[in-house]
Amino acid sequence: MERIRRLFTIKTKFEAFLVIYALGLGATERGISYIQHYPGLSGKLLALACTGTVFMAGGKIIDAVEMQRFAAD
Repeated sequence: MERIRRLFTIKTKFEAFLVIYALGLGATERGISYIQHYPGLSGKLLALACTGTVFMAGGKIIDAVEMQRFAAD
């Protein structure tokens, strides 16, 4: 079970950036979908919310990797 858990653990900043990149791609795809389904201001606000959450989650992921590194030392 430990080996499986290690597969889903982000250990380095490089891995964190890869995860953030994947989140960004998904968020922009979802934002495009919102703009197509909800024309006007509401679609743009939903797309902005999608991309904004990537910035917040990305910061938390990077902070967590740094804190994990300091805790291990």
